[in-house]
Amino acid sequence: MSETGQEWDEGNPERLYVITRGRSALNRGAAFERSTLDLVTLIVSRSEPQPTMQPEHAAILRICHSPLSVAEISAYLGLPMSVVTVLLADLLADKRVEARAPVPQALLPDRALIEAVMHGLQKL
Repeated sequence: MSETGQEWDEGNPERLYVITRGRSALNRGAAFERSTLDLVTLIVSRSEPQPTMQPEHAAILRICHSPLSVAEISAYLGLPMSVVTVLLADLLADKRVEARAPVPQALLPDRALIEAVMHGLQKL
């Protein structure tokens, strides 16, 4: 069961239409969403859910107290990635969540260096 209390039913596309209010990544600033949000983008909530919020928005704010990837949010909510992207774009526009890029590969230490350090430590 998802955080929102409902699992996505592939036979019920109307529910997804209602959740996104008919919007998609293509009609809501697609360049912004594609460049900012991908499967590994980390999302952190910056505010608490409000009682008047859409349940899916509130669920995202509740589960993102610690950083979660967009893929994890999609899995926890049981919603397709495209729907989660639209919901996150709403929350980003309202500054209720913060999107953080994952650590770039170039900033990670070299594997050979780590292995050399491990072997040096084992010899001690």
